[in-house]
Amino acid sequence: MSEPNQILLDSKTIAVVGASPNPARPSHWISKYLMSEGYTVIPVNPGHDELFGLTCYPDVESIESEIDIVNIYRRSDQVLPIIVSALKKSSIKMVWMQDNVYNEDAASLVEEAGIPVVMNDCIYRVHEQIK
Repeated sequence: MSEPNQILLDSKTIAVVGASPNPARPSHWISKYLMSEGYTVIPVNPGHDELFGLTCYPDVESIESEIDIVNIYRRSDQVLPIIVSALKKSSIKMVWMQDNVYNEDAASLVEEAGIPVVMNDCIYRVHEQIK
């Protein structure tokens, strides 16, 4: 099994950057799916105080608890500041950019920190295949 897949299976806490209250948005229903699979989901969206009945944070570095995976649902051109914020957390084991999200500069920063990064792939689809 690949390292990212093993990290996904071994992880417990996922920060969902770009979490949405709209049930039609992938960041909403995939967050609900991850919760149903036993993950602790931490929503990150500066426009909301609460999502899914949980505290919603304005950015990754504001999260008090440890995070295993940062799962990003934002446009590719918005990823770099998210990564700069996320790298202030020492517990991160992986960064995951969802389908159609690519940012080579951000990925380089993550890799330089020794953290695996996935770009342009769906955490839900991969989890369904490997669980």
